[in-house]
Amino acid sequence: MASQVAKSLLKVSYPSSTVKFDTARRALSIGTALQQKKTLPDRTGKNVVLVDGVRTPFLVSFTDYAKMMPHELARHSLLGLLQKTGIPKEVVDYIVYGTVIQEVKTSNIGREAALAAGFSDRTPAHTVTMACISSNQAITTGVGMIAAGAYDVIVAGGVEFMSDVPIRHSRKMRSLLLRINRAKTPAQRLSLLASIRPNFFAPELPAVAEFSSGETMGHSADRLAAAFGASRAEQDEYALRSHSLAAQARDSGYFTDLMPVKVEGKDGVVDKDNGIRVSTPEQLQKLKPAFIKPHGTVTAANASFLTDGASACLIMSEAKAKELGLKPKAYLRDFTYVAQDPVDQLLLGPAYGIPKILDKAGLKISDIDTWEIHEAFAGQILANLKALDSDWFAQNYLSRQSKVGNPDLKKWNAWGGSLSIGHPFAATGVRLAMHTAHRLVREDGQLGLISACAAGGQGVAMLLERHPDARAE
Repeated sequence: MASQVAKSLLKVSYPSSTVKFDTARRALSIGTALQQKKTLPDRTGKNVVLVDGVRTPFLVSFTDYAKMMPHELARHSLLGLLQKTGIPKEVVDYIVYGTVIQEVKTSNIGREAALAAGFSDRTPAHTVTMACISSNQAITTGVGMIAAGAYDVIVAGGVEFMSDVPIRHSRKMRSLLLRINRAKTPAQRLSLLASIRPNFFAPELPAVAEFSSGETMGHSADRLAAAFGASRAEQDEYALRSHSLAAQARDSGYFTDLMPVKVEGKDGVVDKDNGIRVSTPEQLQKLKPAFIKPHGTVTAANASFLTDGASACLIMSEAKAKELGLKPKAYLRDFTYVAQDPVDQLLLGPAYGIPKILDKAGLKISDIDTWEIHEAFAGQILANLKALDSDWFAQNYLSRQSKVGNPDLKKWNAWGGSLSIGHPFAATGVRLAMHTAHRLVREDGQLGLISACAAGGQGVAMLLERHPDARAE
């Protein structure tokens, strides 16, 4: 377009060569202006930047990490971040870490992981939990701390460890054991023990289910897919796309946020995600429904799998990054959280969060260069895309006159997503941020949008802007 403008202006006859030169120069300046990418204003007063981030390989639960503890996996992410950025531990002012299924021995896992990684006992740390967007919450909590002037350098991250989750005694058994512990005589203890009944021994197993409705997330995803007309074939096709793109990105060496982990008792190191499997449509078609049987459309292949993994990132003001000689990846420009009906709209967080963050920033869908959207289920992704492209949904639920529109799928999760890479609940947010930052560099983009759904009918949307010093390493 710039060349066309220049040619059209140069065709005009002018009396002198100087005028011709000035005209050509103006034409080139117009072309440059047309090629300039949109930027966003700083809302914090601190120009908060994402300096860098790392993650452990994301592994299918009950594989190589199975004998570890969650804080050990988190420790690896913290040490990996220090190694990659080269900053001393003493520079870090505060650590915010996310987790969902908590290990009871390390309830403040952020603190325990920090101590295990050798951080000073004077470095405060706390743990946040917001289901699948817990590390997003960790990041934005850090942004708030920096914006408020409370701290300069924050480490944010998250860990999830599904290979060993707390399994409780039944409430009747717990009550009995507590009363036995308070009993003062052997006779009292024997009397209490005599009251035990067989049903006392039934354990309480954790489930990925809503407390408010009792419905599992997979069941909800199946209903949501049906409500928006997302067929089984569409879901399988999207899942295959996710795995294929993840395999391509992995083989191209794009997962530069991944740090190897040495697991005790294992030869070598764990250095790859182990859930990426490129299948065929025919193989996917053979799988039976996992939740609503026999007519459901969600299967083991088009749903994210239980995953172990941890992540961590470094955020600070741009001025602080320059002072420390660091080259940031991206500006953390804006974020918003949303909440909706946890029964019928449990997984529609992106359909609410995306238009809200775009409107807040004065952007259009076409302004976004990279989309990194959490893939809980293929049906959930398709339902959100259909909701964004629906006038009816916009008018009835978003208070808009017309639909938001459909993002360019060439820019959507171009390196795969949670369906293929894996989804350690509280660690995914940092992965989304790092893939956004690195994709903006490799794809020569300027603005990236992150969004994710979460249990409880909640969601997040974030805007990142490429930093001029960013590199994809």
